[in-house]
Amino acid sequence: MNPFRLLGTLLILALPALALAGPIKPFDAKSFDALTANGQPVVVAVHASWCPTCKAQKPIQTQLMSSEPFRNYTMFIVDFDKDTDVLKRFQVFKQSTMIVFRGRTEVGRSIGDTDPDRIKALMLKARS
Repeated sequence: MNPFRLLGTLLILALPALALAGPIKPFDAKSFDALTANGQPVVVAVHASWCPTCKAQKPIQTQLMSSEPFRNYTMFIVDFDKDTDVLKRFQVFKQSTMIVFRGRTEVGRSIGDTDPDRIKALMLKARS
């Protein structure tokens, strides 16, 4: 089979899954404030490029965000080494921290968790 045709077929097959995926993007205060003001579920994930726990969390978070329960969520990634104002805002002292919001209310927080079931349970706390 032509490699370009194969690639096109794979992309077409992936489109339904991508349509369900909640966005994962760098932290932006205006977007965060707008989403939470509208009552949207938001996850703030604090990562560091050198952190092995963060590296273990990333594929779990990505998989969960592409699954049905989380298609209306937004996940913001905070760079532990660069986004010091954001760390202060959310009182984060360690990388690999996850904070879950239902609207403007923080409904859960974890540090260093890499268990997929516990991460999923934490994220589900934002469902109304």
